[in-house]
Amino acid sequence: MRLRVASYNMRKALGIDRRRSPERILSVINAIGADVVLLQEADLRLGPRRAALPRSLVERESDYVVADLARNEVSLGWHGNAVLVREGLAITATEHFDLPGLEPRGAVMVGVEGMHIVGTHLGLIRRWRQLQMTAILEHLGARIETCLVGGDFNEWSRRAGFDPWLEELTLVTPGPSFHSARPVARLDRFAHGPRLSLPETGVVHHGAALRASDHLPVWCEATLRPPEA
Repeated sequence: MRLRVASYNMRKALGIDRRRSPERILSVINAIGADVVLLQEADLRLGPRRAALPRSLVERESDYVVADLARNEVSLGWHGNAVLVREGLAITATEHFDLPGLEPRGAVMVGVEGMHIVGTHLGLIRRWRQLQMTAILEHLGARIETCLVGGDFNEWSRRAGFDPWLEELTLVTPGPSFHSARPVARLDRFAHGPRLSLPETGVVHHGAALRASDHLPVWCEATLRPPEA
């Protein structure tokens, strides 16, 4: 089984031109052609955390279904993490992972085509990020083998900072994705379990993606191998 999975910190639909445009964000998402899209900062930060990308717009202008992860009537996701899944692909499970931190953080998981796909936006301080990585592994348990974790990992180093995952997961960095005006930092990445491989990855660095957010979207082709006999 093979899925194209994208991850996008959409910055609450606020572009680097200071224009807030959910329609522009959705046009970027549609152009990627992913089967599953992991979104960060999909909801506004204050108050009831209304969706920065309205659910009605997604339903009207895309071929995606919003995974049932919101815990109120106005958000698209949870702690800003939302997941879009292409129509026709069954969502077999959804789950919320509470993560430790000085600021509220979380991760969300969907089951699609035998893969356990986790979206997250890790903290700004490395010590807390590493505790959050450990918590994600604990939540996954035996599902580590078939997991794909994607999101804004907030780690500026190319190699250091991922110690909790090194024995269990393979880290994959598609390329520089921040700042979209001049990408130098590899903040947006993937990590996967032993039954998955990512033969192709990339960063979207053209068109509306150059202005729609301060991050560029990243994507991967994820292949799930059958269990060993």
